[in-house]
Amino acid sequence: MANQKVVHVTSNNWESEVLRSDRPVFVDFWAEWCGPCRMVGPVVEQIAETHSDKIKVVKLNVDENQDIAMKYGIQSIPSLMVFNKGKEVNRTVGAAPKDTYLKFINDSLSK
Repeated sequence: MANQKVVHVTSNNWESEVLRSDRPVFVDFWAEWCGPCRMVGPVVEQIAETHSDKIKVVKLNVDENQDIAMKYGIQSIPSLMVFNKGKEVNRTVGAAPKDTYLKFINDSLSK
């Protein structure tokens, strides 16, 4: 069941959905085969449900969009990044509890 508040981005819509977004963007770089990514998925969806007024939540499959993953030097997944006004503000790597990601987002938005 897909979450309506999570946008699945690709190389084709990366610029319009992330770089030109009128609000900050929380990006989950993930892949189907990645166990920790599957653990993070529901947490990312919960954040989209509860914080979509403050931040846009998107997921990018690194296997299907290797050009974007390479551009941002993604070497380990899950990698989660916050973009604001088209620029990377912060990044974290690895699975973590929801509270950790919320603190990461809040810290990123206060920069």
